[in-house]
Amino acid sequence: MGEFSTADYRYMARAIQLAKRGLYTTDPNPRVGCVMVHFDGSAEGSIVGEGYHVRAGEPHAEIHALKAAGSAAQGATAYVTLEPCSHTGRTGPCAVALAQAGVARVVVAMGDPNPQVSGGGIEYLKAAGIQVQVGLLEADARALNPGFISRMERQRPFVRLKMAMSLDGRTAMGSGESQWITGPQARTQVQRLRARSSAILSGVESIIMDDSRLTLRADQLALDNAAEIVQRQPLRVILDSRLRLPLAAACLREPGRTLIITTDQHSEEKRRKLAAAGAEIQVLPAEGGRIALADMLRWLADNEQVNELLVETGATLAGALLEANLVDELQLFVAPTLLGGEARPLFALPGITQMADQKRLTIKESRTVGQDWWITATPHAD
Repeated sequence: MGEFSTADYRYMARAIQLAKRGLYTTDPNPRVGCVMVHFDGSAEGSIVGEGYHVRAGEPHAEIHALKAAGSAAQGATAYVTLEPCSHTGRTGPCAVALAQAGVARVVVAMGDPNPQVSGGGIEYLKAAGIQVQVGLLEADARALNPGFISRMERQRPFVRLKMAMSLDGRTAMGSGESQWITGPQARTQVQRLRARSSAILSGVESIIMDDSRLTLRADQLALDNAAEIVQRQPLRVILDSRLRLPLAAACLREPGRTLIITTDQHSEEKRRKLAAAGAEIQVLPAEGGRIALADMLRWLADNEQVNELLVETGATLAGALLEANLVDELQLFVAPTLLGGEARPLFALPGITQMADQKRLTIKESRTVGQDWWITATPHAD
């Protein structure tokens, strides 16, 4: 790893800050920032160019920073949050561009998690005579792209489960009525969770009950660039093993794509009608009569490049994902209200019969949003 100076930390922190600007727009690519610095004998240095990856298909962070630096890139140090690419995709290789610009040193927060290209950019830079150091603020850099890293390293998305509940752990009345438990500030945060996600997953029972649209809405995002963000609607994924989705479901009439994942290989007429209504249908293998959840996640990663998957669903699917250890993070919104014992529970976990079976969570963060509480938690590592 080598020694890093105070200035190195400061400039990498700036690169990470820049990368966050692409939080809602780079999918399916990673969020990356780059800062070009000239030291000229000074330990403090000065920024001569900076940039970040704005959206897929457009120049990467390094290219923006090099363009901003111009001839000042010669002899500069480049701080990059992710290993510069050495392969040609929709854009040219950034490692080559850095070398051609005459950069003297490259500080990389983390290597490329893609095992097929990992280390290639670093080796290219070293072969070009450029000093390379890796590992500065790596944890912060990894936090930028949990989904991209998960897809590269585990061949499945990062699964984020969002649930809204009352203080007594209920999500809806016994009749299914659920709008609204939480207030407008909490709903804004949910919209932002949707905006950073590649796809939103729900079970057909939830769609039948709530007729959810599962869309981004500019008025609720409350961001300056909301109109631009909502142009990319996350993929809507509905698990529907028996093709029960109503043809009049609101999600079928919304902008963007609705994908139904089913195990039903025989209902040709219903499949044809759903397709005519705007749905795409994918048949996947069954496991105990239900969609095999791990296979489904792998399919989404491989075929739809889903990085971050936001799950908004009912107790049955939420419980099944937890039981299968497929939830990476829980986003829990808790309203200061009581719905009573007849209301619907947060999770269906029928296997828990004694204290030794409990599913413990680790609280990562809690804050207030309006009158509600917002808790970020992870399943407790056994």
